[in-house]
Amino acid sequence: MITVNINDAQTQLPKLLSLVSEGNEIIISANDKPLAKIVPFSLSPKKRTAGLNKGKMHASDDFDDPLPDEFWTISK
Repeated sequence: MITVNINDAQTQLPKLLSLVSEGNEIIISANDKPLAKIVPFSLSPKKRTAGLNKGKMHASDDFDDPLPDEFWTISK
């Protein structure tokens, strides 16, 4: 990611847009604080690949069991 201050962004916009068209993301900052992010535009959604996070999540064996009655009781 590339970070530029707002003044440089105003004077270098064509160059920054060229970098974005190559796939880079640009952060525009003001007073050393992020203000905006310019990202490449795409009409098609990013492709998702099944199985990329396989083994990174765990659900207990009773995950889809009915909840106990006391769960549905509001205590006063």
